Amino acid sequence: MVRINGEDVDAAGVVLGKYLDDNGYNRLTIAVERNYEIVTKDKYDDVTIEDGDVIEVVSFVGGG
Repeated sequence: MVRINGEDVDAAGVVLGKYLDDNGYNRLTIAVERNYEIVTKDKYDDVTIEDGDVIEVVSFVGGG
């Protein structure tokens, strides 16, 4: 099991980029932290989510 944004998700073995795409995340407007380390955008398709990972996906919101 993997913890993504505070919820347990069965995503072990899935490539991070595929998970993001399948769940409607816009890669241009998010930042991803995996096990307390930032994953750079160029690595999203190289990182495989592993059992026990803790992932936070943060979206940027503009405003004034």
